[in-house]
Amino acid sequence: MPSAASNGRSLRELLVNPDQWVQTRSRIRVLGYADHWLNSQFSDAELKQWLPNLSKQGLKLGLEVGAVKPWGRTGAKAFDIGRRMWDRFRLDGGNIYALAMDEPLSAVRRELHESNEYAVEQTAQFMALVRKEYPDVLVGDIEPYPSLERDELISFIDALQHKLQELNVRGLDFFRVDVDWMHFVYGNAVAWPRIKEIENACRQRGIRFGLIYWAADYPQLDRMHLADDSTWYVSIMQQGYDYAAVGGTPDQYVIESWLEAPQRTLPEGGRWTLTRSALDFTRKFVGHEQSDP
Repeated sequence: MPSAASNGRSLRELLVNPDQWVQTRSRIRVLGYADHWLNSQFSDAELKQWLPNLSKQGLKLGLEVGAVKPWGRTGAKAFDIGRRMWDRFRLDGGNIYALAMDEPLSAVRRELHESNEYAVEQTAQFMALVRKEYPDVLVGDIEPYPSLERDELISFIDALQHKLQELNVRGLDFFRVDVDWMHFVYGNAVAWPRIKEIENACRQRGIRFGLIYWAADYPQLDRMHLADDSTWYVSIMQQGYDYAAVGGTPDQYVIESWLEAPQRTLPEGGRWTLTRSALDFTRKFVGHEQSDP
């Protein structure tokens, strides 16, 4: 998932120059982007030119979407706003493979100041509408760590799955964790094992586990005028080593940037580019047996 910074410059470069990241494409399965940024940054003419080509290039389209947000306080409201964008992408030739809900539990707790029960109810409502209108699209959740702890996340998964079962709606296809691992730098030795425990809990429940890999140290280093594109590369590789060291093996390895980094996206053979980092990361950490999300 490339950064949406600079009016979608990184994604635009990827779509315009497929010949500059052939090897990287062969190593990944899904190209992701936030639905609201795809909607606002790209014209219909651009999308009609590029989206139909994704499947020809061996890629699937994944979207990060709002399920419960301040602008959509209920699942029904967020769905109504989201479907207008998704239908536009489909009309422009985009075959949507998966929707990843952007932190509904965190948004309910920290932005709406509502209860966990409210988060379960509204997230289930959103998922029920997606399942009804887009039955072939996979649906999963993203939540942050450590702002939400292991037990909170597992309890939310269980409560949401139970609610969906009551509604006779298929449960989560995947659960993805966004780890702010800079918190681990300050002596939290059990942090990565806790993520591994979440991975295990997902597997036990038949839910595919995903982990977002990003340069969590970049913002602080940037404030210190120490960050550059090499920071991005080195940091995601370090996260790869750290999680592998505790036996972590996600079903989804999600290399995602919402920063102003890396500045260079292409070519895949260049030093510190986004595609080079994805290529080297997947060669090192991602086995060919990885399942689709």
